[in-house]
Amino acid sequence: MNLDQALLIFIAESRELLEDMESSLLALEQTEEKTELINSIFRAAHTIKGSSGLFSLDHVVAFTHVVENVLDRVRAGTLPIGDELVATLLLCCDHIKSLIDGVQSGQTEADAAQTEAAAPLLVALHHVLGDTPKDSSALVPERDVDVTERIARKGAGSDHWHISLQFGPEVLRNGMDPLSFIRYLTTMGRIVDILTLPDKLPAAAEMDPEVCYLSYELEFDTQADKEAIERAFEFVQGECRLRIIPPNSRVDEYIRLIKEAPEVSERIGELMVRCGAITRQELDTALNSQADTIPQRPLGAILMEQQSVSPEVVEAALHKQNQVKEVQAKESRSVRVDADKLDQLINLVGELIIAGASVNMIAHRAKVSELEEATSKLSILVEEVRDSALQLRMVKIGATFNRFQRVVHDVSRDLGKDIALVIEGEETELDKTVVEKIGDPLMHLVRNSMDHGIESAELRTARGKPTQGTLVLNAFHDSGSIVITVQDDGGGLKRERILAKAVERGLVESGQHLSDSEVYALIFEPGFSTAEQITNLSGRGVGLDVVKRNITALRGTVSMSSQEGVGTTVTVRLPLTLAIIDGFLVEVGKRVFAIPLDMIEECVAYTAEPGHDYTNLRGQVLPFIRLRELFSVKAPAPAKGENIVVLKYAGQKAGLVVDTLLGEFQTVIKPLGSMFNHVSCISGSTILGSGDVALILDVPSLIRRSVESEKRAPGIVSRQLLEQ
Repeated sequence: MNLDQALLIFIAESRELLEDMESSLLALEQTEEKTELINSIFRAAHTIKGSSGLFSLDHVVAFTHVVENVLDRVRAGTLPIGDELVATLLLCCDHIKSLIDGVQSGQTEADAAQTEAAAPLLVALHHVLGDTPKDSSALVPERDVDVTERIARKGAGSDHWHISLQFGPEVLRNGMDPLSFIRYLTTMGRIVDILTLPDKLPAAAEMDPEVCYLSYELEFDTQADKEAIERAFEFVQGECRLRIIPPNSRVDEYIRLIKEAPEVSERIGELMVRCGAITRQELDTALNSQADTIPQRPLGAILMEQQSVSPEVVEAALHKQNQVKEVQAKESRSVRVDADKLDQLINLVGELIIAGASVNMIAHRAKVSELEEATSKLSILVEEVRDSALQLRMVKIGATFNRFQRVVHDVSRDLGKDIALVIEGEETELDKTVVEKIGDPLMHLVRNSMDHGIESAELRTARGKPTQGTLVLNAFHDSGSIVITVQDDGGGLKRERILAKAVERGLVESGQHLSDSEVYALIFEPGFSTAEQITNLSGRGVGLDVVKRNITALRGTVSMSSQEGVGTTVTVRLPLTLAIIDGFLVEVGKRVFAIPLDMIEECVAYTAEPGHDYTNLRGQVLPFIRLRELFSVKAPAPAKGENIVVLKYAGQKAGLVVDTLLGEFQTVIKPLGSMFNHVSCISGSTILGSGDVALILDVPSLIRRSVESEKRAPGIVSRQLLEQ
């Protein structure tokens, strides 16, 4: 076995378990039924501790063992879990993460810094535990009763479950406490009788203190089912021999469940598992035994020999199986793929699209019908390959949103506020590259809303609001973009204060008329802040300008709307993918431009009076931009007339005046290079089938430019439109 590879797997799995543990801890506060969440938290800590022991990471084992003891008490119901304990366990998760990070860097023992960081956490955990648990030896009375006699009595009609438990020799080395499992049984029912078997004990001189020799036979009185009893031993199922025999009085019940089962095709083993007569582990054990025999013996006979189920139950299951037709179950498969391989696939698909466009152009020029038909089919297949490849890169944004549960929990405690996080649209998908880069901007927005937006409980009460503030993260698709909103029900933005601060800093002129959206956009300027005092989170005038810069780098936009006393909403619009899009080609003179197809609403013939930069589109004012003037194209306008491409983005419309409409084109986005980063109205480039380069237009920038031009003379536009 490659231990280095195994260690990497351990590190990856431990981080996933810690994420699950953190999510479950945060969910405890909002869930009434906490049993399953507590079990999940305990399993995560227990698995990390056991796996750490395999690699002799004693410092991880030692700390996690104390955490596990606390969780074991919580699981048993002897220790209540409240906000303070949840906060402590979250800090323990953070410490275990730091220990795992140290392991990844080659640190197999705790250093002074880690020991110092663990000290207050251990003090808090031991304080929660209080006195040491009572001696559990009373749960294991030694009685000189023969095992076969116990089982015989059991088979004679006992109303109790019989549990035969034989621990494996490695149980102690893996950090397990055999008696803890028996103690846990007492939370589910009553141990009527228990016998400790001495058969495996060697002579004293031959005993190994690290080897487990324990075996038990128990009579157990409980209302739990067989699956629940087996789950009590789930952490040692691979390291012990466990046999659970149900009370004879339940045979009729199992038979009734089998008879009432729906008419579906199931194998006999699956049928008995579903009705509760046997557990999954017992079925797997019996199937393994069946596979080892040639010829194969009947499964029912093996189960009866193992004393897993009675003959009556097997007969009922066989009868039920004969009533229905057995069908092959469909198997669901998933494969993990390295992200670099996906990126390479997308690049190759992009080159395939460019090559396909070149072939289409050659076929069109050759005017060979068979060749044109073949290239048409090829284009369809390439488009399907493109869509499939891009779909592989699409991930749900829910994982990114869920990370903010911990942020809201910790920051609200630091601020002394009661804030609830509501997540919507977590199933919305977008490109993984966008997901990876949007985390930091969202972090700034969330923290800013909590610090400046949502008021304290006292102030909210005085304003007639609920004491608990609400922060909503939402995501949805709109016009070929993904829209992410960060909404709070706080005090809202103070428009006049923002405007006064902007005048003071010289960002706007005194007396200048600005719309609400323009005023709120000022807070994204570098160094702009209206905070009356600086906090650990915000108030220094840094953060929101970085948010805007990072979102703009993703070809996105950010805007803000607010109502004083009601709340604020920040809206972020991002492209679904950064690699390949459906484009629409237009021509001005001899220059070709590409426009994202999702942002085009329609194309109409050009109609406007000379010198006007607007037109009448079915009774509405449509401002437009002449690409010939914008890019200084010297070629004259065509005699046959121009066209207007109607664009739509973020609820606004604008038009582009172009010479010729060339049609749809699969557009592979190529970056322009760092020296062209500040070029406005251009978001990238693409390669045409002819090998020429076409610029991709930045639709949001064009619409903003057009709308601003319209606002400069609204009265003239309205009057002349009415005259038309």
